Amino acid sequence: MSRFSDTWRSRLLTTLSGNHEGRPHWVGKIEEGDDAGFFGPGSAAWAVHGGMATMVAGIRALLMQTLHPGAMAGVHDWSRYREDPLGRLSGTIQWLVTVTFADTTLAEAESSRVGRFHDRVTGTYLDANGEERPYAAGDPELLSWVHVVFTDAFLSCHKIWDGEIPGGPDGYVREWAKAGELVGVANPPRSEAELRGQFDAFRDAGVYKNDERVAEAVRFIRNPPLRRSMMPAYRIMFAGAVASIPPDYRAMLGLKRSRLPVIWGTRVVLGGVRLLLGKSSTSEDAALVRIARLDAQHPRRDHEVGGSA
Repeated sequence: MSRFSDTWRSRLLTTLSGNHEGRPHWVGKIEEGDDAGFFGPGSAAWAVHGGMATMVAGIRALLMQTLHPGAMAGVHDWSRYREDPLGRLSGTIQWLVTVTFADTTLAEAESSRVGRFHDRVTGTYLDANGEERPYAAGDPELLSWVHVVFTDAFLSCHKIWDGEIPGGPDGYVREWAKAGELVGVANPPRSEAELRGQFDAFRDAGVYKNDERVAEAVRFIRNPPLRRSMMPAYRIMFAGAVASIPPDYRAMLGLKRSRLPVIWGTRVVLGGVRLLLGKSSTSEDAALVRIARLDAQHPRRDHEVGGSA
């Protein structure tokens, strides 16, 4: 049983981080730096992004992102998710973790790296009315869409499976607005009400579209190329992610909520993952090492946190 657990743990860590020890090479940089970062210990961002529900939130965010035809065109035309899905996942995780736990200089540098990649993502797509429109990953509308989808997914899944948030939902949305600003979002929401309003504004504007590209992406997300031993747990989390999506958006995606108790089942799976991986996070541990070093260097001075107001 111990050998099985060790094997499953190694495979899970490799899937999530690209490293069987669960510590990617870039995590070491989080120990460096001269401040506590944009958020710091006790923040809403640390609580949400350090929770197990992030695994389900990632699935929900990918599903919801497909509803914008401009975003879907960028993924279809430029992403290598079919050939290297874990590589794309690792790149997203690297940005999320770095902005959350690193010092402000490294968080800004990582966001600039993402922005440079976006500079080359351009093309055209057919909107919901069948009209051809140009797109660029740096377009204000697409940047806003991705930020809103991401924030909504992580907030919603944390509320379902991980519980309380320091400062409440508004605290998380307000803090994570800084991450949006770092990648060029002009007017990120700063409260849960603003988040819902911006989300629904896309629907009310008739932006959403479901076509064969969306169906293809949903099929891929439903059945990614994971090891067979991991698929039963993944299928439960996928069903949990679908169940967490509001009914009208599920209908747009052509998905139905399972009649099985998948919210409870997902909680069981996440609990099992927590037992395998432990409660500590290598990235959070690295951030705490940095902050402890700064406290030792300046014992009488509180280190500023650069979060947005």
